[in-house]
Amino acid sequence: MSKRRHYFGTDGVRGRVGTYPITPDFVLKLGWAAGSVLAKEQKTKKVLIGKDTRISGYMFESALEAGLSAAGMDIYLLGPMPTPAIAYLTRTFRAQAGVVISASHNPFYDNGIKFFSSEGTKLSDDIELAIEKQIDQPMRLVESSKLGKAVRVKDAVGRYIEFCKSTAPISLSLKGLKIVVDCAQGATYQVAPAVFRELGAEVIEISVDPDGLNINEYCGATKPDALKRMVIAEEADLGIALDGDGDRVIMVDHKGHVVDGDEIIYIIARFLKNRGLMKGGVVGTLMSNFGFERALCDLGVPFVRSEVGDRYVMEKLLEHNWTLGGENSGHIICLDVTTTGDGIVSAIQVLSAMVDSGKSLFELKQGMEMLPQVLINVKIAQKVNLDDHPEIQKAVNLATEKLGDRGRVLLRPSGTEPLIRVMVESYDQAQTESLAKELAEVVQRTLV
Repeated sequence: MSKRRHYFGTDGVRGRVGTYPITPDFVLKLGWAAGSVLAKEQKTKKVLIGKDTRISGYMFESALEAGLSAAGMDIYLLGPMPTPAIAYLTRTFRAQAGVVISASHNPFYDNGIKFFSSEGTKLSDDIELAIEKQIDQPMRLVESSKLGKAVRVKDAVGRYIEFCKSTAPISLSLKGLKIVVDCAQGATYQVAPAVFRELGAEVIEISVDPDGLNINEYCGATKPDALKRMVIAEEADLGIALDGDGDRVIMVDHKGHVVDGDEIIYIIARFLKNRGLMKGGVVGTLMSNFGFERALCDLGVPFVRSEVGDRYVMEKLLEHNWTLGGENSGHIICLDVTTTGDGIVSAIQVLSAMVDSGKSLFELKQGMEMLPQVLINVKIAQKVNLDDHPEIQKAVNLATEKLGDRGRVLLRPSGTEPLIRVMVESYDQAQTESLAKELAEVVQRTLV
């Protein structure tokens, strides 16, 4: 990014609840600052607020509401809704912005605030920087007659269910399919089971009892073991695991094998290619498996990599005027049907390919050989610049030399958590595991 941000990261403002800036007073000021910047654009004064199911969402919803009202913005409260639902509803309500209170796949004790523009996309760099600048100013209220009002939207769930269904061909029927849906005790717990049922599937739902503390706990896209067990036990055709805010999806085939984001994108790309609907190529990230890149090449589909993060995938898609991209973590963007990553919509595209081809999920992922990839997360106390540590760079160079052209090494700080992600990928499983462990030990010894 061109200018340094103090608060906004790759996915809004995020951190531990109670630790600055994820505190009620800061979020109040953030709401006021965002409202003040948006008010200057002289468009509608309408802002939507949605949240996931973590307990701190109540507190931050109230703080945001107060801050936005103080700036003269009217607030429409959506309650617990998936992040992509807020993006969609921001567009359909003709709102000036949408705000999501969520820390996505993180534990309940984290939270965050992210914004969508009136077009349902991430805010531009200029607006985010203007909001940051405004945060540093004294808080001034508009006059009392111009304070914003707040209303609660009652039909948000139904609106979004209909949108998700509209991204499938009108003729699509999932009748005869048994699907296990894992909602991660998160924001999709009301929406996802209804979408797949209304499309005709027999749905077995799990992790749909959020209590504010159990979001992403041993469930969802980051922890699919419970889903794998349920798919096998129920002899289901497949399983779908969403994350806490619903912008990621991981699937499980009828054999209990995980189908990750790379494989999901490959299935969608091949489906679009075979139907003559593929627009350009696919954007992956630095973490995308080399086997994925090679399989797309075999299809005749161009492939480019971006930095890790949906913001950067989106930038590359817009730069190339392509419509399909995403991350192996399951954050997938289908710009031909929506404006942001959407776990439910991405799953529907895969289900469309299954019904159209008459093949199982297991069969659809064939043709793509995943290279062994080992990822180790090393916890650190604070963010660091890896280029400032010669010992780490030397270890990376040595590992890269050992792999030659039959693998690759990647070390990168997480954009959302205090972690260094150590990734090694090669044709040799034993070598991959050994090198990843060695590099993780160097990082641990140097930084912790």
